Amino acid sequence: MDRSLGLGYTYGSLVLVICLIVTLLLWHRKYKNLKVYPIIDRNKELFFWIAVLFSNSLGTAFGDYLSDEIGLSYLVGALVTASIIAFVMLLHYFTKVNQILLFWIAFVFTRPFGATFGDFLTRPLVKGGLDLGTLPASLVSLILISVLIYISHRKHQQKAIEELL
Repeated sequence: MDRSLGLGYTYGSLVLVICLIVTLLLWHRKYKNLKVYPIIDRNKELFFWIAVLFSNSLGTAFGDYLSDEIGLSYLVGALVTASIIAFVMLLHYFTKVNQILLFWIAFVFTRPFGATFGDFLTRPLVKGGLDLGTLPASLVSLILISVLIYISHRKHQQKAIEELL
């Protein structure tokens, strides 16, 4: 949207938000829900992938908006989007806010988090990055993801043990 259509990150993000909302509204109108599991109907799957396409593009555009338009550093942009995801997680565990709505919000914000965190790891020091390069940045990301998966697995395992006792 920014480069191809010349809309910039602000208007490009707005167009993508509208496209995502319209997709989700049409999906909801047809199926009376936005559940992503199970998706066994071909048309529902089409709605899902269109929503994924718009949300991925929106997330990337929003990450660029944070750094290029607002002027946040890559680290601060990553912290902003991580904070939004953490807030959604708190809403998930401690409120009765619609879980499907929370899923889609978190789904969208994982994209700008990934983009800004990746930029933080790979961009040159003079541009606010760590200048790790692609392979070391990928290894850092892999280690972080592995630790989070391990923690999640251990919690799930502990909960299963408690249920057996």
